[in-house]
Amino acid sequence: MLHSMQRLSIRNTAALLAQVRQQWGGRTDLWVFGYASLIWRPEFDAVEHRPALVHGWHRAFQMRSRINRGTPEQPGLVYALVSGGMCRGMVFRIPRQRAHDELDRLWQREMPTGVYDPRWLRCQTAGGEVMALAFALSRRSPAFTGRIADADLLRILQQASGRYGSTLDYLVHTAEALHQHRMCDRESARLVALARRAGLV
Repeated sequence: MLHSMQRLSIRNTAALLAQVRQQWGGRTDLWVFGYASLIWRPEFDAVEHRPALVHGWHRAFQMRSRINRGTPEQPGLVYALVSGGMCRGMVFRIPRQRAHDELDRLWQREMPTGVYDPRWLRCQTAGGEVMALAFALSRRSPAFTGRIADADLLRILQQASGRYGSTLDYLVHTAEALHQHRMCDRESARLVALARRAGLV
């Protein structure tokens, strides 16, 4: 049963990738919107990046991570792009000639289980509007936690760690990158202050 579910997931993500390629068309450079770890660990070769503002979506520390920043027994948390509000992030431009290969690498990182909903979002930048690929999370996804009490957040920050490190390190690195680029939101600043008051950082 598990293997059949994994094959279904692979087929679904492959179909989504094909759809994204078709929507992009391959005739222009590819833009990607980053709102959390893509800002400080993009892992693709972009020739330009700009601060960007997206309306209708916001950055929320409300996505379970059972592999990268936690385990099935002790899930961690990562940021997700969730509907509502607005989000300041970064757009990256990948040259058309390299975009197919870079998109494959990005897909392997972001979509191995198909948890995200790939979307093309209008991103406002100082150089004009661009349409960028973003990885959003549905509120109906099993990975979406909704609001978490501070006591539970602190427990996760103290305990959760996965193949890429701890939830705490992820939060701190992301908040530092957001602060560096002058795009830190109030909730991210509050979460770091909460961890600091608890003596975690």
